[in-house]
Amino acid sequence: MHNYKELLSLFESKLEKEIETTGHRQPKYLYEPVAYTLKAGGKRIRPVLLLMAHELYNNQLEKAIPAAIAIEMFHNFTLLHDDIMDNASLRRNNETVHVKYSYNTAILSGDAMSILSYEYLNRVDSKNFREIFSIFTNTALKICEGQQFDMDFENQNTVTVDNYLDMIGMKTAVLIAASLKIGALTANAPMHEANLLYEFGYNLGMAFQLRDDYLDTFGNTHTFGKKIGGDIVSNKKTYLMLKALELANDELSTKLRALMENAAISADIKIKQVISVYEQLDVAKLTIDKMEEYYQKALLCWENLNVSNNQKQELLLLANTMMNRTN
Repeated sequence: MHNYKELLSLFESKLEKEIETTGHRQPKYLYEPVAYTLKAGGKRIRPVLLLMAHELYNNQLEKAIPAAIAIEMFHNFTLLHDDIMDNASLRRNNETVHVKYSYNTAILSGDAMSILSYEYLNRVDSKNFREIFSIFTNTALKICEGQQFDMDFENQNTVTVDNYLDMIGMKTAVLIAASLKIGALTANAPMHEANLLYEFGYNLGMAFQLRDDYLDTFGNTHTFGKKIGGDIVSNKKTYLMLKALELANDELSTKLRALMENAAISADIKIKQVISVYEQLDVAKLTIDKMEEYYQKALLCWENLNVSNNQKQELLLLANTMMNRTN
């Protein structure tokens, strides 16, 4: 079984060739931004998880490469369009596509990435192709639904913790889950194994997003890679904020809502005061506990996979890395 770094290196070498080909397609300002987006890097967690799942049941990794590229292409399409909607200026320390080129170019190039992901998926040679196609399509739609719910939440005052968990399940967890299930299916694994990997990935994805929420508020600026408190400043309804509103008495609830509505307050003061409320309500611990709850569900799925511990050890190591990340 290859480890994360080995699979990452293999995937990067395959993707690099595709980026080179894509970057030279015409018209230039449709495909060049696609190549630019993919060249920006990233951890490539989703395609590596797909390859790991495949290798649990089949050593012929070449069979899984088209699906892995499709997953990474689609993931980066969602990031490109997220940056437009968030009006973000930087992604992975590079100018976002709409800043470097234009909004119209970013929209159209993002659309092209979405379509290209299906072009790569169509190269998958598997008896399970129809099932793989169905998973990919349903996942793509779920991600769009999750994004819309996330946008809707910005203008709603009645968002609950359960609403939020459902949303991140669609926006984040389903793509991690689908990556693992598709990897198993490209290897012709038994369906019950593929389903276990999906559940493993879904719960891991939930824990992964909660970790992100936690780090944005309680992480270390130097290791997190960006200023702490961005979610607080933008009034994002994260697990931490919603849990605080759920637990707060009238006084603290009024204080939190006033801080969210006060456009005149400085960012540093706002962050400090919101964190003070979080600390009074022990929100950091509650977030870690919820994250651990999902992780334990993922581990149970991992334990029930019908492959040896030695074979699936690298999958567990990668999951541990995702859970203990600082950025």
